[in-house]
Amino acid sequence: MPSEIDDVASDIIGKWSARFGKLDADALAALYSKSAFFFGSNPTLYRGRDGVKAYFNGLPRWAAPRVQFGEVRTERVNPDLVNMAAIASFFLEGDAPSLAVKITWVIAREDGDWKIACHHVSSLAPLI
Repeated sequence: MPSEIDDVASDIIGKWSARFGKLDADALAALYSKSAFFFGSNPTLYRGRDGVKAYFNGLPRWAAPRVQFGEVRTERVNPDLVNMAAIASFFLEGDAPSLAVKITWVIAREDGDWKIACHHVSSLAPLI
């Protein structure tokens, strides 16, 4: 039976996936904390909602991007903080994944709603 924390992560994953499918930078940025740290697919650290928006506005305009989350794990840190880890597979051109990464989010309650406070992706392949 899913826990409240699983529901929190599942809700954000669903919203994030739908908004990524439209490459809607404003809608994606709204899912993040005003103090967010964001490491995406490039080495730049983006900060806050404006940084998140800049990252997504800088992506190529794929025709029909989609993302699939698997191996999702969640852990409550405290009543207002949740850790989430998963594998995110991005389908950017066609039916085969173009990119799969490890993704972690720190999800925090902010102004009565759950927001992504920290976003980090890294390679599935060992680096060492």
